[in-house]
Amino acid sequence: MTSIPLYFRIPILIISLLLIWQGIYQFFGIPPYLLPSPISVFIAFKDNQALLWNAAFITFNETILGLILGCALGMALALLMSLIPFVRQWLMPIILISQSIPTFALAPLLVLWFGFGMNSKIVMAMIMIFFPVTSAFFDGLNRTPLGWIELGKTMNASPLRQLLFIRIPAALPAFASGLRIAAAIAPIGAVIGEWVGASSGLGFLMQNANSRFQTDLMFAALFLLSIMTICLWGTVTFSTKKLIPWAEDTQTF
Repeated sequence: MTSIPLYFRIPILIISLLLIWQGIYQFFGIPPYLLPSPISVFIAFKDNQALLWNAAFITFNETILGLILGCALGMALALLMSLIPFVRQWLMPIILISQSIPTFALAPLLVLWFGFGMNSKIVMAMIMIFFPVTSAFFDGLNRTPLGWIELGKTMNASPLRQLLFIRIPAALPAFASGLRIAAAIAPIGAVIGEWVGASSGLGFLMQNANSRFQTDLMFAALFLLSIMTICLWGTVTFSTKKLIPWAEDTQTF
């Protein structure tokens, strides 16, 4: 059975959720400060376009920089652990410990260390996304078919050439899976950093709107954040399919 393309499913899902949301709002008579109607959220979005887009631009920059640096860190750690088993024995526990610390507990320290600017939000995004990239890429490097490696040896390929032309290309489909996960959660890291300490961004805007009971504005910011995340995930998915054609059989949503 042919699946419905993602660019058809997303609008259908959004419209369906908006209709259900409007129905719940009207049927139960929920106060607007608890749950605004989709119409009031749209009006808030229209009236605060400049504010919302400016905040989204800041959060987007933090997300992209965190994604790039986090992926670079994840790939470097995966290569290091794959090539030097002794390093893996000591580095893996540190990586696991870094993921066991609650994000909200770490965010205030990052703000204290790196300030209220973009740096702390970029570092927060890096911490959240480097682990799935590291795990996926490391798994891909260690699952290179032995026949490929043996073929490289019979052709007198050096260990470096085996790494560059056999192991890394074979691991790229796994890396693509980790990258898609990272793209989906990278905005969360930036927004959490903005919640804890910032003077701009969607997280800062949502926090201020919540404290002033401007629930419609907060939902408008959440909607914009969701659209940004979906677009980022879709861009990464499309790019990996084009740049890694041998990974096209990887299942996506």
